[in-house]
Amino acid sequence: MQKFTSLTGVAAPLPMVNVDTDMIIPKQFLKTIKRTGLGKSLFFEMRYTPAGEEVPDFVLNRPAYRKAEVLVAGENFGCGSSREHAPWALLDFGIRCVIAPSFADIFYNNCFKNGILPIVLPQADVDKLMDDAKRGANATVTIDLEKQEIRGPDGGTIRFDIDPFRKHCLLNGLDDIGLTMQKAPAIESFEAKQKLSEPWLYR
Repeated sequence: MQKFTSLTGVAAPLPMVNVDTDMIIPKQFLKTIKRTGLGKSLFFEMRYTPAGEEVPDFVLNRPAYRKAEVLVAGENFGCGSSREHAPWALLDFGIRCVIAPSFADIFYNNCFKNGILPIVLPQADVDKLMDDAKRGANATVTIDLEKQEIRGPDGGTIRFDIDPFRKHCLLNGLDDIGLTMQKAPAIESFEAKQKLSEPWLYR
């Protein structure tokens, strides 16, 4: 998993509440188990017409936000089904951080497991960042995970809270597999002893 230490990028405003996972990545794109290639289908039904043409007014189709790395959204972001394809699609598009007043629990947890930083802030702070994000290409923000700070385009700073263990995992690029592999010496030692005491398990 890619480490998340600090990020400076364009923030895209998505002032919508209850954005569910089917809006993030519709069900017809869930057949794959690959984590790549889903970015083009992110927010598919809002980004494209039924004929497959881009909707010019949708935020991620606007020139200023095509390479956005931060998404500022409304409350209860990521609600609905528990599909892990939702953070995969965001990440494949290039979104590394989502800021909202609240998140659905499963989506929130899945973000951390895929190298995306979900930040929960009071509505007033989200409103300020949403307003900043509407500046287009000038809507550059810096997310400093170590300091737990967001620096806006006007130089203002907003602090955010994060669970220390999740912060450690993001800073070091540790997903569930990475955490397990940190115990590799102990696992190998156990297996070596077990091969001697219960060799039939390894035949």
